[in-house]
Amino acid sequence: MSRKRPQPVQVVKQRRDDALSALVHGVPYINFLGIEFDRRGDELTAVMPFEDKLIGNPILPAIHGGAISGFLEVTAVIGLSWAVLWDELEHGERTVDEVVKGHLPRLPKTIDFTVDYLRSGLPRDCYARANVTRSGRRYASVHVEAWQDNVRRPFAQAVGHFLMPRRDD
Repeated sequence: MSRKRPQPVQVVKQRRDDALSALVHGVPYINFLGIEFDRRGDELTAVMPFEDKLIGNPILPAIHGGAISGFLEVTAVIGLSWAVLWDELEHGERTVDEVVKGHLPRLPKTIDFTVDYLRSGLPRDCYARANVTRSGRRYASVHVEAWQDNVRRPFAQAVGHFLMPRRDD
């Protein structure tokens, strides 16, 4: 009996990056904010590069609270969706080719989302990571922290609860 030879690591990595890119760039709001995701294994770091359009208070200057909130919510939704999609890809329930061709999974729907603004968002790049604290068939809970220069000094954090799409949709 011959065993199937594993694919080279570069091929696997590129296929995963392609799936993530299709998931992220399928949402126009993510493109508007310029958010990208850096993937290391199954861990994602969201990056929102600074642009002048993000400034809410030009006197300080500080990033608008709505942009910060949107960044945190996008990080939570994509983090949660990626965790589910990663599982489906790893178990062969969905192929990367399907995802890249536009057969994307439905995104979770926000039930509630609470943001804590800890300090002003300065006019510089923002980073965030989502931690899925609970993920079931119907409901999920996610905690997100955002920082700029120092991961140990978050400038905003959020907790969100999401309705998970049915797997058979």
